[in-house]
Amino acid sequence: MAAEALHHPDAVRIALVEVLAALGHPVRLEIVRTLAGSESEVYCGAVAEGLPRSTVTHHLRTLREAGVICQRPEGRKLFLTLRRADLEQRFPGLLALAVGDFPGPEPAVGPAP
Repeated sequence: MAAEALHHPDAVRIALVEVLAALGHPVRLEIVRTLAGSESEVYCGAVAEGLPRSTVTHHLRTLREAGVICQRPEGRKLFLTLRRADLEQRFPGLLALAVGDFPGPEPAVGPAP
């Protein structure tokens, strides 16, 4: 049986509202932070450890369909990468803001004066 093809939206079709919705869940945000801290692909079993496989599958699908990650099957394994370049091109600075990787001094947090 052939593996089902995974849908990844073209970079120009990545929508801000879908990216924000995907990043709005704490588990998915933690997955993105894990991928952002990696220099290479990450095996899907290394993210969201301790959660049921079906839950992890759901979160990865949400991130993939929003255009946040790329999933690459290799045999029975699945490898993940962050679509860093595509996200930066579409929404400059959003990914850095989401993962807390600020290019300069951290922004002020708290109520406006």
